[in-house]
Amino acid sequence: MSQTLKKIYGSAVFGVDATTITVEVNVSQGIGYHLVGLPDNAIKESNYRIAAALQNVGFRIPGKKITINMAPADMRKEGSAYDLSLAMGILAASGQIKAPDIERYVIMGELSLDGSLQPIKGALPIAVQARKEGFDGFILPIQNANEAAIVNDLKIYGVSSITEVIDFFNEGKPLQPTIIDTRKLFFEQHAKTDIDYADVKGQEGIKRCMEIVAAGGHNIILIGPPGSGKTMIAKRLPSILPPMTLAEALETTKIHSVVGRLKAEDSLLAQRPFRAPHHTISDVALVGGGSYPQPGEISLAHNGVLFLDELPEFKRTVLEVMRQPLEDREVTISRAKFTVTYPSSFMLVASMNPSPSGYFYDPSAPQTTSMADMQRYMNKISGPLLDRIDIHIEVTPVPFSAIDRRAKGRSLRPD
Repeated sequence: MSQTLKKIYGSAVFGVDATTITVEVNVSQGIGYHLVGLPDNAIKESNYRIAAALQNVGFRIPGKKITINMAPADMRKEGSAYDLSLAMGILAASGQIKAPDIERYVIMGELSLDGSLQPIKGALPIAVQARKEGFDGFILPIQNANEAAIVNDLKIYGVSSITEVIDFFNEGKPLQPTIIDTRKLFFEQHAKTDIDYADVKGQEGIKRCMEIVAAGGHNIILIGPPGSGKTMIAKRLPSILPPMTLAEALETTKIHSVVGRLKAEDSLLAQRPFRAPHHTISDVALVGGGSYPQPGEISLAHNGVLFLDELPEFKRTVLEVMRQPLEDREVTISRAKFTVTYPSSFMLVASMNPSPSGYFYDPSAPQTTSMADMQRYMNKISGPLLDRIDIHIEVTPVPFSAIDRRAKGRSLRPD
């Protein structure tokens, strides 16, 4: 009884780091398709996508017994990014293509039924791990090529369909590697900004306070009536923070890569992130978690700013889960079989009204809120959380005469 075994290499992302996965494909006499190694439902359904994709590009799944093991077998694998690895393993093991050097590459990608490839998550940490383990190259969907290409000393091949990968291994048809000058890109991205503190007119005291916040990395809460400019000022804080170092930019980009938030044209996040979740957010969405843990908003704001508008409107349980990450600058998510740690070194900027009506301190507005109502409103935020916010400042509305001035405010952009 003849049989053929082939090994293909993929990768799994846990936290913000990747682990190499060996896809072992064995084709022997008999009939059946067996996929083992703790795959999730998306991987188990891959045989339908693979069968249709191969048929539409002139190949097929052989009518034999196919056994696929994803090693290490005790590690959970998730997602559809293994489609291309499994398909190439089946073609190589069944002898439909010649691929003597296929084990020198990491291969990842989600297959469409016509053989084209869809983008994957976590391309950057996968590329980092592939370089660390000495692979020659990384073959992945072209939408993720720029993201992975910021890793030097590793050939990144972005492809749009499985046909290009088959021709590369079977016929030696060359693929064009994606090359990016990481340091040049990093400094170019530094110069890009859409907002400036010069757009804020008046509020010189608040702007001075924000300078202190930016210089010391403090947390701050802005308390003032509606229309006083709390949100506008908070959105401009990242523009006056110290520029990110290249190491910080890479770490931040890895987190956004894991959750698939990078656009096809983006490869490196050199601007400090600004995250402003809605007050209906859940605690899992804020700090991370889920059955397959993913980073939350506090990790997406790593090395940047997390802005919580209308702080008392957030659920108290949601706010309380931030207490430990604010102290440790990281969040650990534990499950029965594994533990994941995500970095979460962010600046917390919160805003709130002084009372339910919003005008408790405004002498020009009628007072409709009693002292008891205001105290009940303020008690929605716990003392331990407020203790972790270094600066509390009152924001007063700017007179229309100051807003109507043509002259811009003082710019706080770093030179």
